[in-house]
Amino acid sequence: MPYWRLSGFYLFYFAALGVLVPYWGLYLKGLGFSAIQIGELMAIPMATKFVAPYVWGWLGDHLGHRMAIVRLGSLLTAVIFIAVFWLTGFWELGLVMVLFSFFWNAVLPQFEAITLRYLGKDVAHYARIRVWGSIGFILAVAVLGVAVDMHGATVVLPALFVLYLSIWLSSLFIRDPDPEIHAIGQPSIASVLKQPAVIAFFLVCFLLQAGHGAYYAFYSIYMEEVGYSKTLIGQLWALGVVAEVVVFLFMHRMLGRFGARNVLIASLLLAALRWLLIGHFPDSLLIMLFAQTLHAATFGTFHASAIHLVHHYFTGRHQGRGQALYSSLSFGFGGALGSLASGFLWTGAGPGITFALAAGVSVLAALVAWRWVVNDLH
Repeated sequence: MPYWRLSGFYLFYFAALGVLVPYWGLYLKGLGFSAIQIGELMAIPMATKFVAPYVWGWLGDHLGHRMAIVRLGSLLTAVIFIAVFWLTGFWELGLVMVLFSFFWNAVLPQFEAITLRYLGKDVAHYARIRVWGSIGFILAVAVLGVAVDMHGATVVLPALFVLYLSIWLSSLFIRDPDPEIHAIGQPSIASVLKQPAVIAFFLVCFLLQAGHGAYYAFYSIYMEEVGYSKTLIGQLWALGVVAEVVVFLFMHRMLGRFGARNVLIASLLLAALRWLLIGHFPDSLLIMLFAQTLHAATFGTFHASAIHLVHHYFTGRHQGRGQALYSSLSFGFGGALGSLASGFLWTGAGPGITFALAAGVSVLAALVAWRWVVNDLH
C-alpha cells in the first residue's frame, strides 16, 4: 500500500480546506459583502458538492479509472481558480466559485474509494492515513492566521492556488489500485438505498452538516467581532483539528470496542454541546478552547464512523457512489442549506439563536441515529 503517497494527497487537500473554510469568509467580508451574501457565497462549494460527487462517482464506478477523475478534477480546479485573482463582483465571483468547486468536489469521494480499496480488509486503519489531512489543515490555519493578520485577507488567494496545484501534482504519483472483483448478481444500488437504516444514516449526515453551517460560514467573523485577533482565530481552528488528529490515532480501537453506530450518536450529542457553548459564551477564551476540542467529535469521530458505515452499506461496484452520496447529502446538501440559512438567521436573529438552532438539529440527528441506524446491513 502506498501509505505516504496517499497521505500526501490528504495533506494538501485538507490544507486547502484549512485556507478556504476559516478565511474565505473574511476575504469576502473584506470585499464588502453583507452577511446574507457571504452566507450565499459560502454555500456554493457545498451546493456543488451535492451534485458533483455523484456525477463523478457514477463515472468512477462504471469506468473504473478513479485516479484519472481525481487528476482531471484537481487540474481543472487550479486552472479555473486563477480567475478569482481578478473577479470581485458578487455574481462573477459566484460563477467562478461554482466552476472550480464543481471539479474540486469531484476529487475527494473518488480518492476515498481508492484509499479504501488499497486498505482492503484493514478499513479500520483508514484514520491513520486520513490523519495527514488533519495535519495539513492545522498547518494551513496556523500559518494563514498570522499571514492574514500581517498582510490582509488577500493572501488567501495565492495560498489556495498553490495548494490546489499541489493536490494535482501529488495525484500524479498514485496509480489506480488493482480492480475489485465484483460479486455476480450484486443487488442494485436502489435496493440498498431503500433500506431504512441507509435512509436514516444519510438523514443523520445531512442534519449534522446543516448544523455546521453557521460555524463554517461565520465562526471566524464571529470571533473577530468579539475581539479575537486573526492569529488567535487561526489557532482556535488549529486546536480543533489537533483534537481531531488525536482521535484519529485511536479510532480503530474505538470502533472495535463501541461500534460505529454508538460512536455516531455520541458525536452528535457532543456537537449539540459545542454549538451551545460557542453561541452563548464567546467572550470566554477558556470555554472557546474547550468547544474547539469538541471538533474531535463533531468531525473526527463522526466522519471516521460514517466512512466505516458507508463501507459496510455500499460494497463492490457501489463503493464509489456510496462515498459520493455521503459527501453529497452531508457536506453538500446539508452544508449548503446550513450556510444559506445561517446567513439569514445571523442577520435576523443573531449568533446565539443561530447556534442554538444548530444544537437542536444535532439532537434531532442523534434521535434518528438511535432509532434507525445499524452497524451494517448484513
